[in-house]
Amino acid sequence: MAEKLRGGWVGGGSRSRRFIRALPALMIIVGLVFDILTPPPFTAVPLFVAAPLVAAPFFSLASTACISAASLLSILVLRSQSGSLPQVVPVIEVVTVLTVSVLALFVNGVVRRGNERLASARVIAETAMRAVLPKPNEWIGGLQIAARYEAAQADEFVGGDLFAVVDSPHGVRLVVGDVRGKGLDAVEAVAVIIGAFREAAEQEASLEDVAQRLERALAREGERRGGIDPVEGFVTAALAEIPHGADEVRIVNRGHPEPLLLHADGGVEVLVPSVPALPLGMGLGVWPDQADLWSLAAGTTLLVYTDGLSEARDKQGIFYDPAARLRGRLFPGPEELLSALTDDVRLHTGGKSTDDLALVAVARPAEGQPERRRTVKIVGRGQE
Repeated sequence: MAEKLRGGWVGGGSRSRRFIRALPALMIIVGLVFDILTPPPFTAVPLFVAAPLVAAPFFSLASTACISAASLLSILVLRSQSGSLPQVVPVIEVVTVLTVSVLALFVNGVVRRGNERLASARVIAETAMRAVLPKPNEWIGGLQIAARYEAAQADEFVGGDLFAVVDSPHGVRLVVGDVRGKGLDAVEAVAVIIGAFREAAEQEASLEDVAQRLERALAREGERRGGIDPVEGFVTAALAEIPHGADEVRIVNRGHPEPLLLHADGGVEVLVPSVPALPLGMGLGVWPDQADLWSLAAGTTLLVYTDGLSEARDKQGIFYDPAARLRGRLFPGPEELLSALTDDVRLHTGGKSTDDLALVAVARPAEGQPERRRTVKIVGRGQE
């Protein structure tokens, strides 16, 4: 994972960072020792030339300039002490180190400008995605909610995974989905699905009707674009509805990974749909959806996720099994559940996930557990 580091350079893990930080200085020191201890025909100029070039893409401008100056000063001192500086070969060596040092400063500037543009584009993309996928409130309709979006690459935030949670007249409704593909087309499809879901969740009487509204929204989007490939343009989705005052959850699964129910005793139940259904937007005909009914007793947590979790692999190619990994474990709340889950899958993959993942956890509080509400302090004008 590349990240911007103190001192203005970029590196990988902690060992790589330490190595890169020490390498230019080490090359200059080795060059000095080598040139002093070896006969005149042997030269350490390649090391003095390489040091600024190594520093250029990883260090700040000031640090690169210091490395360049140290290389140039080293070769000047060595040739001055040997008395060979007026000769042609030593002069060529000095000019070579000077030329490469100037080139290193130019390379450093190009890299810094590129990083700044990339950072700007990343901020814009992340802002757009957060606007489309706002984090839900911690408490909705008496249920404790947590949601998480994890990009496959830590410095990216543009993908096709989506989630939304709304408190409708028919209960708390949510959708978790995965648009096939990446980039702007995926973001557009995410916006279509989220917008259609928020409207349908308020208006439609049944969860099946909500799913059909999403199907029609994708069909309209396909017509607007002149047709979407049914192999590349589909969306897997799991829709859930938890009626107010009822210890149950209804789920419509459209080709999505099966949600899980985490019980208060550590048991895990895989919610396999009774009738398998195609993903949204397949364009192969529309069949009536069928919601399955499950018990959501006090102390139970519903976990809905995308295949970035269930298809995460370790070095041996073994898929991550969330049901097996969560069985027998207890968590204080849904936020702690998602934190433990993302840490665990990162450990499973060695930090090398290849797909984004979206997670939503909905917990029905145990009997007697109060709903925690955020206290907002209103500060008047002129008050601190």
